[in-house]
Amino acid sequence: MALFRCLAIALALSFSSCYLSTPSSATPSDGFLQCLSEKIPSELIFTRDSSNFNDVLVSTIRNLKFHTNTTVKPICVVTVTDASHVQAAVRCGRMNGVRLRVRSGGHDYEGLSYRSERSEVFGVVDLAKLRAIAVSTDKGVPMAWVDSGATIGELYYTIAKNNPELAFPAGTCPTIGVGGHFRGGGMGMLLRKYGLSSDNVVDAKLVNANGDLLDRMAMGEDLFWAIRGGGGESFGIVVSWKVNLVKVPSKVTVFNIAKTLDQGTIDVLTKWQYVAPALPNDIIVRVMVQGQQAIFQSLFLGTCDKLLPTMTSRLPELNVTKADCSEMSWLESAAFINFGNNDTTALLNRSSTGASGFVKIKSDYVRRAIPKGAWQKIFSWFRKNGAGLVILEPHGGFMGTIPAGATPYPHRRGVLYNIQYITFWSGNDDGLTAKSWVSNFYGFMGQYVTNSPREAYVNYRDLDIGENVVVNDVSTFDNGKVWGKKYFGANFQRLAVVKGMRNSRESKEVFHSGAELRGGPGGPRPTPSFGCEVAHPGSVGPPSPRPPSPLRCCARAEVESKSRKGKGESRVAGLLLRRRWRRVVLPGDAGGDWCFAAAAAAPAYCLLGSIGVTTHSVGDVAVDSEASVVTSSI
Repeated sequence: MALFRCLAIALALSFSSCYLSTPSSATPSDGFLQCLSEKIPSELIFTRDSSNFNDVLVSTIRNLKFHTNTTVKPICVVTVTDASHVQAAVRCGRMNGVRLRVRSGGHDYEGLSYRSERSEVFGVVDLAKLRAIAVSTDKGVPMAWVDSGATIGELYYTIAKNNPELAFPAGTCPTIGVGGHFRGGGMGMLLRKYGLSSDNVVDAKLVNANGDLLDRMAMGEDLFWAIRGGGGESFGIVVSWKVNLVKVPSKVTVFNIAKTLDQGTIDVLTKWQYVAPALPNDIIVRVMVQGQQAIFQSLFLGTCDKLLPTMTSRLPELNVTKADCSEMSWLESAAFINFGNNDTTALLNRSSTGASGFVKIKSDYVRRAIPKGAWQKIFSWFRKNGAGLVILEPHGGFMGTIPAGATPYPHRRGVLYNIQYITFWSGNDDGLTAKSWVSNFYGFMGQYVTNSPREAYVNYRDLDIGENVVVNDVSTFDNGKVWGKKYFGANFQRLAVVKGMRNSRESKEVFHSGAELRGGPGGPRPTPSFGCEVAHPGSVGPPSPRPPSPLRCCARAEVESKSRKGKGESRVAGLLLRRRWRRVVLPGDAGGDWCFAAAAAAPAYCLLGSIGVTTHSVGDVAVDSEASVVTSSI
């Protein structure tokens, strides 16, 4: 069971505030630390001069790869205990040009919640002490407010102790911080029944770049959409989340069955690819491949007697028997999957799966089953030096019913399973063999997984697939697409538009790290404009001498109606929105990306406000009366 212990490390929040002018008489760090000392209790601020600075910094570092003498470290760690402390830290950072990174559980695969890829002055806002959980009933619906610093294990324990027949769909590693996990989606053993964590978020409290504390109504539907799966580094600091709780039976069933090559594991795996995504929603069977065997691990929301007939008829090759089954409560299953026993109090131990080695992780998605003949070649990789393991997480079920654009997580219908590649090494090793193994194996697997783009899971962050190239503190939207399309698919452009909308409401772009969203298509750090300085050739006249309405620059666009319900498109801001029965077209353009073309011409564009400014209701369609353009908020 130890092999399954906390193998799904998840993304923690990480982002930073932009540089603004600082007084010439003080360095940015001096002014920042002085500002913090005036607004936040001193016992919560740990600078490099503090005797226990290093202890606080490494308290939730989960990957020793990012705890070395060469790691770029923060000038301070602020261990906030209240949302007002987060607001103060953001305002101090903004005033003094000091970047902020935010850590909830420390499970960021690339460590970007507490370190920097390049030399810079930054501070860390540590949310570990911001961890309240309140379970309640809202109009008969079980809900919970959970702070971003709480762990998945703490959330599970608190919910189940309140009502053992309630649960929440989230990851398998109990020390994952809620903040980063929800921001990237949140896969777990209940995803086929109830979807991702982010699919069950109904409200949130976020501190924006101005230090304002916003709930869902105040932030608007576009920003609320973006924070539920759009990654942790782009839009602000979510300090707490309101989530729907889900029902589970009093008894669930788990099993772990190992099959070696000699026992026919290739036959089982080949068929598993078709069966696992098509099983009833109450069943998930995931797989870990290591060495020359595969371990099939299952959670069923019911008793063993009800599970066996389904498994016998659907996947007889696995030969599941009553002796393989263990019945227990849902909370006990969360402990059993991680620790191999039913000690639920272990879920509350925030250091139970702390850093003990060095690790590198990558990810893929499979939409077409891998042929049986290929599995023999795949298993040969696990005989090589430096070999690690892979975890295969099936999708299907409820996941397949959710539209790809419902949240930023796009890997929905048609996905058979996700692959997580993991390799480890010790401090006595330079890691070259292990890192070479995972890199080369990932390259080999390219022929069997998705392509154009090769999809990846943002909570398994991997800087190898792309990161922003920053020159003079500037990077581009096109540069971000290299990795953005892999994580978010067609949703990446909408995320960039939302990011651009945030920029227009604040004096400068605020939140970014090394792999963050840039503010919209078409240039380095574009300066959003609500005017018509840039226009699609032939669509409008000369630049307007006055700032018109957000969509005035598209005033000559024509609206084409479609009678097909649910089949239409809206092309707004270069973003293809599948919405009801309308789309925007320009004369002679047949519905082309007119605002994208406009934005590409210069760093000012006439697209902001087209999404979610006219209306905030999900699915609403509205018309800007001046522009005669259909806009849609999703």
